[in-house]
Order: sequence, then structure tokens, then C-alpha cells
Amino acid sequence: MDEAARNILWRDYARLRSADLREKLILEYAPLVKIVAGRLSMYLGYNVEYDDLVSYGIFGLIDAIDKYDCTKQNKFETYASLRIRGEILDQIRKMDWIPRTVRQKQKQIDNAMRDFEAEHGRQATDEELALSLGISADEYLDWQSQLKITNVVSLNEFMESGSDVPNGRNVSSHFMQPEEAYEEEELKVVLAQALDLLSEKEKLVIQMYYYDELTLKEIAAVLEVSESRVSQLHTKALGKMKTKMGKYMGILGSSV
Repeated sequence: MDEAARNILWRDYARLRSADLREKLILEYAPLVKIVAGRLSMYLGYNVEYDDLVSYGIFGLIDAIDKYDCTKQNKFETYASLRIRGEILDQIRKMDWIPRTVRQKQKQIDNAMRDFEAEHGRQATDEELALSLGISADEYLDWQSQLKITNVVSLNEFMESGSDVPNGRNVSSHFMQPEEAYEEEELKVVLAQALDLLSEKEKLVIQMYYYDELTLKEIAAVLEVSESRVSQLHTKALGKMKTKMGKYMGILGSSV
């Protein structure tokens, strides 16, 4: 359906509020739910089934359709994406899908980080934390993947509380637009240096997710690996980039 047809559909729905027109809007924008769910699945990894995310997101889409005012200038896709994302994370919180074992791992990591910083006066690397925890580097990456669900839910709560977080997102991209205080040229240099730290597969994951906007499932198909492996590569890549990008790491949004 082209833009003109969508506008007519919205005007008709605003006037008649019929169930038939509502159903047409739901079908028209259903692909948006899959996009939001796919992007969230990258951060949640294999902790939550993709189909469950889509199911929850549909309720967010319906709510967005019912509350959207087509007479205003706000683009529906932008408004709906926020409602869909919020509904998915709300449902995750209600279901309490964060297992006790995951919470315990988060506590162990926090304690290990605090103890290391107290002893050495600096932040620990992933390898040093793994050693402190008595686990392998691969096991530590697996822990980090499991903890993504707690980080995403916490971020959503932080944003809903009205806290000051960077915004100004480019709707068509996973990247946030740099704040005016950032020097664009400096950012380019830092980003290039951070990418140089990555292996070829890690670079591909970053490129396909942040630039090509592929989902976890799509990236796994391209690389011919499991979705959990893509999630591990993503986690490892961000960890490496964080050491180089510092304050600029905030431009990598959860896109969700």
C-alpha cells in the first residue's frame, strides 16, 4: 500500500473507527512488529523466543493504532515502534522471565568488578573477570549474553522514568545521531579505530546489524552460524569497541 492509500485509510478509520478498517491497519503495519521484535532479539539473544516477542508486540501495535492522532505531524511508524517496544518489555517484566540463576550471575559479575577495581585501581577486562569468576572466556561471553535481557529491561525502565538519555535518533538507523557537543570528525576517527579491534566476523555482525539493519536470524543465516553464536559475537564486539570508544559508545542505541 502506498503512502496516499495509507493516508486515506487513516482518515477513514479516524472518522468511522470500524473494526474492519482497524484490521486493515493492523495487517498493513504488522511487518513493523517483526522489525522491532527482530532488533530486540539481538539484545535478548536466545533468552526469549522471537515468536513470543512478535506476539507481545502485536498488542503494542493495536494500542498505537487506537491512540494515534493522524491529524498531527508525528509519523505513525515512529510512534508505533515505541509502543511496540514498550509492550514487549512490559510483558517480559510481567512474566518475570529473568531466572534466578541469571540474577545471581549478574551479582557475581558486579562483585568481581568491584573487587578487581578496589585491588588494581582500574576496570577489569573480560578475560580478567572470567579468571576472577573461575570460568572460561567463552563461558563469560555466554553469561553476558544471558544478562542482556536484564540490561534491556533496565534501560527501558530508565527511559520511562524520564531520565536524561541521549535521543535524536535517526528513525531509519540503529545509530543515534551524535549530539551537537560531539565533534563529528573525532567520532569518525574513534569509530574507525574501534572497528579495527574486531575480527572479520565481529565486523560483519556490527555492519549487518547497525548499518544493514538485519535481524539476529538474518545475520545467522548469512554467516551460517547459530543465532546464539551471532549474539556472542555481537557481545564480544561491543566489549572490544567500548575500550576504544569510551564516551562515544552512547551512539550505539538498542534500537528497540
